[in-house]
Amino acid sequence: MSILQPEAKTAAIAAPALPNTMPSTMRVITISRPGGPEVLVLESIPLPSLKSGEVLIKVQAAGVNRPDLLQRQGLYAPPLGASPLPGLEVAGEIAAVADSQGRWKIGDEVLALCNGGGYAEYCAVPAGQVLPKPASLDWHQAAGIAETCFTVWTNVFDRGRLQPGETLLVHGGASGIGTTAIQIASAMGSRVLVTARGKERAAACEGLGASRGIDRNSEDFVEVVMAHTEGQGVDVILDMVGGDYSSRNLAALAIEGRLVQIAHLRGAEVTLDLSMIMRKRLTISGSTLRPRSPEDKAQIARNLEANIWQFLHNGRIKPQIAKVFALDQAVAAHRELESGSVIGKIILAIG
Repeated sequence: MSILQPEAKTAAIAAPALPNTMPSTMRVITISRPGGPEVLVLESIPLPSLKSGEVLIKVQAAGVNRPDLLQRQGLYAPPLGASPLPGLEVAGEIAAVADSQGRWKIGDEVLALCNGGGYAEYCAVPAGQVLPKPASLDWHQAAGIAETCFTVWTNVFDRGRLQPGETLLVHGGASGIGTTAIQIASAMGSRVLVTARGKERAAACEGLGASRGIDRNSEDFVEVVMAHTEGQGVDVILDMVGGDYSSRNLAALAIEGRLVQIAHLRGAEVTLDLSMIMRKRLTISGSTLRPRSPEDKAQIARNLEANIWQFLHNGRIKPQIAKVFALDQAVAAHRELESGSVIGKIILAIG
């Protein structure tokens, strides 16, 4: 597989004041204290100031993601210098630009990976983390792209090195990341197996292109993987579960297989059989996205536009939206995501 690597754009060098036509305040969701969904509060605060190389987006919709839940609980602090407000992805129009940021102009319809602050009417974002909104998608769908696509690309393709013809196993296939991974990997020519909670969710994953949805409530994923791969195992596993899945992941991997860890919902401390890692020549990797540098995120954005955006334009990949809430319903949105019944993404409608 040839992955295109477009050249980086010139960095910005200055930042202007916001236009006089902008409002002075905006509605946002703040986290009043660590805790449950009820600690989310709708407030009015000044618009963010633009830094050099940033753009200001008038937000039409924002995605709700599990890192937002962790931040609300006090378990996932924003990186130094990032907005303390929740929200890691938005879609909307460019409202202001920093001097010499390069590509974007006022009025452009875009989506973006945020460094925080997405649950708001306006959000400042480094220009390199912004991508053009595919015309085929509405605002709600566009708001459900960035966080999952950035995560899937950097972990499945950059770290996991998934190739056409290889097999990917995704745990949590009905999640936002899972539904995205199924579609991207299938579009790139790989076979996908997934685990999901319940037969309905497993079947929904098959409807998105998975070769086999595995009901984790009634099936052993190692047994199903081996039966489906003629005893060879899968080439790459994308895991957000950890805990007791970890040792079983090693058993489900093929020779030279790659395990990529992006979360640990069932626990971070595990016991692994080192001899199996050695015998199979396995690679174990992992990453988090939010603390990475703007340069790293900009490179991921360029890779996505070069390799994946064509599939969003032609409908081969389509964000799966489970439910849309208004901004002042952020509490209900978090409760819905925490329920574990969601297939796809939860979205806040803002504009």
